[in-house]
Amino acid sequence: MILSRVTGSVHATVKDAPLQGERIHLTQAVDLAGAVVGRPLLALDRVDAGVGDLVLVNKEGGSARILYENEETPVQAVIVAVVDGVEIMDGEGGPS
Repeated sequence: MILSRVTGSVHATVKDAPLQGERIHLTQAVDLAGAVVGRPLLALDRVDAGVGDLVLVNKEGGSARILYENEETPVQAVIVAVVDGVEIMDGEGGPS
């Protein structure tokens, strides 16, 4: 899973048949402090995320295709959760 922020939406007038009706977002991986890391990634949206949302992205094609129950779905990354908050525990087991 990759902690990411949705930074935009992709509009496609023509899509592969299994992707018809699916929303595609541009996501950017972030670290626990919210700083940008890595390169942007396109991900299908399974949870009705919006621009600005903090999300979890599953970036593994086989697992992503299982969500769509179709081995022919051309997908590598899927938004699987909207993150409401992040709490980091210190070494003592309490919030830092």
